[in-house]
Amino acid sequence: PRSSLVDMLSIVNCSIVSTTNNSQVDAYVLSESSMFVSKRRFILKTCGTTTPLDCIDDLTRLVREFAGFDTVEEIFYSRKNFQRPELQKHPHRNFEQEVKILEKYFGAGAAYCMGSLNKDCWYMYTMKDFSRKMTSEPDQTIEILMSELDQEIMNIFHKENSSTAQEAREKSGIDKLVPNMKIDDYLFSPCGYSMNGVLINECEDYGLGEYVTIHITPESQFSYVSFESNIPATSYLSIVTNVLNTFNPGQFILTIFATKTSVAAPSHQELKMCGRFGDWCRNDIQHCSFQDCDLTYAHFARFPS
Repeated sequence: PRSSLVDMLSIVNCSIVSTTNNSQVDAYVLSESSMFVSKRRFILKTCGTTTPLDCIDDLTRLVREFAGFDTVEEIFYSRKNFQRPELQKHPHRNFEQEVKILEKYFGAGAAYCMGSLNKDCWYMYTMKDFSRKMTSEPDQTIEILMSELDQEIMNIFHKENSSTAQEAREKSGIDKLVPNMKIDDYLFSPCGYSMNGVLINECEDYGLGEYVTIHITPESQFSYVSFESNIPATSYLSIVTNVLNTFNPGQFILTIFATKTSVAAPSHQELKMCGRFGDWCRNDIQHCSFQDCDLTYAHFARFPS
């Protein structure tokens, strides 16, 4: 029930702004990012000084009560390092604290840091219960975390320059990034933008809960844009190029996750061979291979930076 989700999100310090759905997934734009709920998966993206790990108790109770599931098959928690970690609330001031909370609930996981510890890096915790018999379902996620954005583009996402989310979406070209998607977006006051897109499939029960989500913090001092999608593709190069041309960042982190059965599995090798996207040169790449999936992390910066 929506009321139960609202109560759970209050623990995280965010709220529901708007919602859309298709036959596979319910998508919620939040005051601090997005949430996606499908039959066997829950995705919560937050920003600011939210506390997403504080809702684990409530989330597991809701899943047990309303979905009838009593076992967590897989956990994936990730985030970029914070610019001002001292402003975060416990347990999110450092990754070690977060890992302790995750281990308390789920145990037997593994924590990683990818990238440069003294610059931009990306933290990840993952756990999968291999004691249970299960099939490896095709799954994939691409995430692009951009900073040092073009301020002319960022100005679009101020209420004084765009009166509605649709106007901001069309001015910026976001609408061209997400074909065949039902869009739910919101332009915040005085600035900021969030968008969820889900596959258009109201009349047919198909798809695996494909989504796209974009979040924009346009202020010049700490401009930031995130793009994430689980759309299956044999190559993500054109998607990355289109996103970069839309937002023109100074630098970005690119991560690609794919199970070994996913059509996106070859994208890891493709990214390894890709040393640049136009003016953006790769200065770091790392690869993790797990039992049933692979993950590639890469950092790119505009040259000359």
